Amino acid sequence: MASTSPSQISEQALTTLLADVRAFVDAELLPLEPLFAQAGRFDAVEPQLNQVREKVKANGWWLPQLPKEVGGMGLGLTAFGRLGEVLGRSIFGHYVFNAQAPDAGNMEVLLEHASPAQRETYLEPLLRGDIRSCFAMTEPDNPGSNPLQLSTTALQQEDGRFRIDGRKWFTTGADGSAFTIVMAITDPTGHPYGRASMLIVPTGAEGYDLVRNIPVMGEAGDGWMSHGEVLFKNCRVPADQLLGNAGGGFSIAQERLGPGRIHHCMRWIGIAERAFDTMCSRAVSRELAPGKPLGSRQFVLGWIADSRAEIDAARLLVLDVAQLIEREGGYAARHRVSLIKFHVAGMLQKVLDRAIQAHGALGLTDETPLAFWFRHERAARIYDGPDEVHRVRLAKAILKDYRASQNDTRAAPTT
Repeated sequence: MASTSPSQISEQALTTLLADVRAFVDAELLPLEPLFAQAGRFDAVEPQLNQVREKVKANGWWLPQLPKEVGGMGLGLTAFGRLGEVLGRSIFGHYVFNAQAPDAGNMEVLLEHASPAQRETYLEPLLRGDIRSCFAMTEPDNPGSNPLQLSTTALQQEDGRFRIDGRKWFTTGADGSAFTIVMAITDPTGHPYGRASMLIVPTGAEGYDLVRNIPVMGEAGDGWMSHGEVLFKNCRVPADQLLGNAGGGFSIAQERLGPGRIHHCMRWIGIAERAFDTMCSRAVSRELAPGKPLGSRQFVLGWIADSRAEIDAARLLVLDVAQLIEREGGYAARHRVSLIKFHVAGMLQKVLDRAIQAHGALGLTDETPLAFWFRHERAARIYDGPDEVHRVRLAKAILKDYRASQNDTRAAPTT
């Protein structure tokens, strides 16, 4: 996909970019986080974020993950991954650079598979940041660990239109989105991997209903920072809303997964770095008794050492997989993508937990971003495939290689 093309930026230029963006994030975005925490709503800071977005555009940093010919920076997967870590330091980092999920994935899908009319209607305003979008895949009545288990249907009618019926949930950012890309069964009797297609559905279409924003650990959220339950009931869209080829839904979804997981993992590393910063600052500033800082305790020293090692190891692992994707493509890296997905998600949860523990009662409040991340990033071990699925997939691939090696040894002639 477009974001996996090799980066043309030099190491020196990238180093400068990362330093400049970090300074920008710290100056422009971190001060907005307390305002968001106090209000508890995304729309409380959205006007300010839109102003920051204009500054991002003026600096030439807009759409860093996309090619220059569509208005992006043209960074390759590895370079954008490194930038994504810096953006992950703030709750709003990816959003103000127009590199946020699910829009970033939808942009890539539309770049590759949209018709000219679809590009004009949906992609162009998405690239400009004039609208947002969402992606409707997960269903409450089916296990997300098995994407073949879909109930939502999009059956073509005599007039050529598709009739969509079904229920989706955890459709991130559905609140306020202009359109959704929905995964639905278009050929119930087809091959298991050829039954589903993707269709574009304007959120104003008759039969489309945003039922609610689903509370996540008690927080329903709003706007981009929400996860919607969406009902399609006799929702009819023209045949030209089909994205790509009929039956191509799974192959399109697979295309977005590899780069998307790199994006997620590097964002998680950015979050972990911010949590590490707050933990270390707390360790040197909080006194348990006069002259005895929190950081003098061996438990805390162990948290700091373990976190530093785990974050650095995770970063090297993810960047190595990103380079593999750039060299050989997503298929060659598929098992290592599974590895980083569960490994980095687990690392993030451990680092956040240690940082919260170091802050004591303060860590449970929204006075720091730690509680927000702990609520929302716990899902990292669930979405895009739960940890257990990725672990099993990786282990089976490893053992398959061992079995093949043993068979080769048995087949070898003796001398």
